[in-house]
Amino acid sequence: MTSKRQVTVPKALADRYGIEPGAELEWQAAGDVIRVIPPGRRPPSNSVETRLEVFDAATERQLTRQKERSGDRTRPADRGWTRDDLYDDRGAR
Repeated sequence: MTSKRQVTVPKALADRYGIEPGAELEWQAAGDVIRVIPPGRRPPSNSVETRLEVFDAATERQLTRQKERSGDRTRPADRGWTRDDLYDDRGAR
């Protein structure tokens, strides 16, 4: 990063993702990392309902794996949050 807060994209990555000089890149906070999205590569935004469906499916897969490993047929202990809390539209994103 330069003193002007400019970042150089390595040529191999620029070529791979079609990033040309002067291109506007999108920067997204993603937990402890920063995601850089090249022009025209923005992933589609899913609705809250779709994200909840994906979350439920992942939860069921995990429960199935846990049952197969332990033979335990109980749900995980209460964690103090629900899947709906993860997608609360009132909070900042």
